[in-house]
Order: sequence, then structure tokens, then C-alpha cells
Amino acid sequence: MLSTVSRQLRSHPALIPLFFFIGGGCTMSLTYLARLALRNPDVCWDRKNNPEPWNKLGPTDQYKFYAVSIDYSKLKKDRPDF
Repeated sequence: MLSTVSRQLRSHPALIPLFFFIGGGCTMSLTYLARLALRNPDVCWDRKNNPEPWNKLGPTDQYKFYAVSIDYSKLKKDRPDF
């Protein structure tokens, strides 16, 4: 299969950007899925030691990937401790 791809790329060099961008898109999507699985407070991998990880988040913790208009460092605590 690798020889077929290399033969096609030699005969059609216009396919090189296509392979580059599709490979980059796949890499970025897999990286984002790994970030969601490891850093999202809604995901719990260890149920014995930390059954509710969302309760340990402070009001200044930013867990979103991109915050448009919220400055998390200035937020006050508005919920009770459990």
C-alpha cells in the first residue's frame, strides 16, 4: 500500500498538499479528543479516589478550551462546599 501511495504522489504531485492537510486535521482532532478525555472535569477515570472531580474545581479554574469574554481569575466563589 505504501508503494502505491508513493507511486501516485510521484505521478500526481498536486496530491501532496491534500495528504498534508488531511494528516494535519486528523492529528489535531485526535489531540483534541485526548485533551477532552484527560482534562475535562466531567470525565472520571478513577471512581474510587475521586468519584466527583467537578466538585474539586475552584471558581478561578478555567476548564474550557477557549474563553471569549470571561476572565476566570476575577470570579468569586458562589457555591457551597460539599
